Amino acid sequence: MGRWRPPQAKSSPYITQEGYNQLTEELKYLWKVKRPEVTQAVKEAAAQGDRSENAEYIYGKKQLREIDRRVRYLSKRLEHIKVVDRAPDDQSRVFFGAWVTLVDEEDQERRYRIVGADEIDPAKGYISIDAPLSRQLLKKQVGDEVVIERPEQDELWLEVLAIEY
Repeated sequence: MGRWRPPQAKSSPYITQEGYNQLTEELKYLWKVKRPEVTQAVKEAAAQGDRSENAEYIYGKKQLREIDRRVRYLSKRLEHIKVVDRAPDDQSRVFFGAWVTLVDEEDQERRYRIVGADEIDPAKGYISIDAPLSRQLLKKQVGDEVVIERPEQDELWLEVLAIEY
């Protein structure tokens, strides 16, 4: 059995202005602050002698690889993403960047913001535009219903209560 895995589906290239600013700040931090610190620590650990059993050196090199991997990813990703920095003309429908308030069958409200794949944060209620819920919400209006099929559970009925940008 090999290690080959099929490639992941490409995520949408859209991002909000706040998300773009976060990614550029992370890239600056990794490149200008974190990487020089770790490089200096590796240099000091290497000066201690035997590198094969030097845990600080081995850990530092591992950290450098992880930082470099993330810097490569962010650099490539920032080249290809499209910043959506204005609200759509028709604000009565759900589009990218919208805050959507939903109510379920038990009158429990949920509030989500549809954002790019790089901005997902369940604690803030940010869901990816590629998520099944987001796909079903796109172009819906207040009062429209959405049915979510859940594995090994019954269907979930949600109604759109409010849309904000």
